[in-house]
Formats: sequence, C-alpha cells, structure tokens
Amino acid sequence: MSEANKQVICQVLMEKAATDKDIVVLCSDSRGSGSMTDFANAFPEQFVEVGIAEQNLVTISAGLASCGKKTVAVSPASFLSTRSMEQVKVDVAYSHTNVKLLGISGGVSYGALGMTHHSNNDIAVISSIPGMRVYIPSDRLQSRKLFEALMEDQEPAYIRVGRNAVADVYEEGNVPFTMDKATVLQEGSDVAIIACGEMVKAAQEAGRQLAEQGISAEVIDMYCLKPLDREAIQRVAAKCKAVVTIEEHVLIGGLGSMVCQTLCATHPLPVKCLTLPDTPVVTGKSQQVFDYYGLNADGIVVAAKELLGAE
Repeated sequence: MSEANKQVICQVLMEKAATDKDIVVLCSDSRGSGSMTDFANAFPEQFVEVGIAEQNLVTISAGLASCGKKTVAVSPASFLSTRSMEQVKVDVAYSHTNVKLLGISGGVSYGALGMTHHSNNDIAVISSIPGMRVYIPSDRLQSRKLFEALMEDQEPAYIRVGRNAVADVYEEGNVPFTMDKATVLQEGSDVAIIACGEMVKAAQEAGRQLAEQGISAEVIDMYCLKPLDREAIQRVAAKCKAVVTIEEHVLIGGLGSMVCQTLCATHPLPVKCLTLPDTPVVTGKSQQVFDYYGLNADGIVVAAKELLGAE
C-alpha cells in the first residue's frame, strides 16, 4: 500500500485531538497541501490559519505552546526551515517551547517548481540549532509510530515529510520502532546501507538485489537525524567493510556528513554518500530527479560494489 506520510499524521492528530483539547494545528495557507483540511473541518476551534506568513506561524505556535498548548506548525519545508529559521532558533529551541514543526513537501517534492521550493538543505539548517530534534520517517506506518510518540513529549522537533504517496517499507502489525533508535531492516556483514525518508525503500530494494548477487548488506532506516543513532553506525562499521549512505539532501550537513563524522572518530572505513548535488537540481517529478542523480536501488548497488571492489 502507498499513502502520503502527511495524511497519516493528520489521522493521528485527529485521533489525539478528539480527547485532548490542548492540541492545536497551525497552517501557513497550507492546510490543503499539508493534508490538514479534515482536521480544520473537524476541530475548527483547535485550528489556526495564519496565512502566507511562516515567521508568524512559528512565533504564534510558540506563544500558544508557552500557554500550555501542544502545537503543530504545518508549512512547506523549504520555507519553514529557511524563512523562519530565526523564529525556530529563538522562539522554539532557545525558549524550549513544545512546538512540533511539520515540514511538508520536503526535498524535491515540488518537482518542477525548482530551487525556490526545494528543501535540500533543511536538515543541515535545523539540526544546527541547539535543542532541535530532526526526523524523516520512511513510510505511513513509521510516520504513525513517530508522531504518536512525539505527541506524548514536551520537546521541540522538526519532522520532514514528502508531498506524494510512498510505498510501504514496513508491514501492518510489524513496525519495529524505538524512539531515537535506527531500525535494522536487513542484517548484513559486507556493506552497510544507511538511508532516511523516501530513500529507505530504495535501500531496502538494493539490499535484496545485493543479496541475490552474493553480497551481504545491512540496511538501516535512520529516521532519526538528530539525535543521530551513533551506536547503530558504530555497530555496523565494526562488522562491515564499507558504508553507503543515501538521502534526499545535499551532502553538507546531511545524513552522509553525520555518518562520516561518526565513523572517522571511531571506525574509519570506505564510505560513499549518495546525495543531491551542491547546485540547483534538475526539475521533474521526484522519481525522475532521484533517477537522474542515481538516488535509487541501482545507484546504491553500483556504489556498494565499487566500494567492495566487486564486479
């Protein structure tokens, strides 16, 4: 089954809001694109439409949170992470307010709209702020687990989701999840593939392809970018010969950089980081962009075999 992660998050919020009147969702003229229309219609007194004013969105969310509300600010990731950075830094992180920032249509989800709407550096931006947590769930099932957990704590967080439906990585009734701990999808000993967000499905497929070719690959879903599960990285580095990372983000400040920083301190070994380039990306649908830059199962397989010196 495939479903947009943002739709599942709306379902979770509606379930919680039915009994918790402190939950408030705020949008920057993004209830439609953020799949929050159903929430707005069902809970009009727990919904605030700020309009196209992302800085105000974050500050109002922080103000409500300081009054005891559990606020979720929904806005395109490209604007939420850059236009509102100062408000995120000061009003949310530094002031330690219970605001969950939901960055929708992350990465290259907006496709042909180009660099103005792409958020290829949001992980670097937000994770650099002290006190901010950063998450990129891989499918609808993990999104549910993650958001259910986030709505139970009082800490700020940034959650990035894509615009389109994504294929399931996990199975109904079988969604291993521990907060701030990476999930191992496949055990292996030759190469470790560490992925986040929509790239996890490609990593999962690459793991299967490599197994068919006699290469043992460990596949890890690193949905938690901050705090990063460094123990999981160190564990696979101790038993594997190489590591491939893949993400819908530029190299600087993203998952690949974080993994390399962890490895060079404790377990230096060959690493290949598959990322978007440090330049405006080509325009097109998400999968077209991924394929163009080799951010797919085939790209992972090629990178893994090159690192291992396999034919």
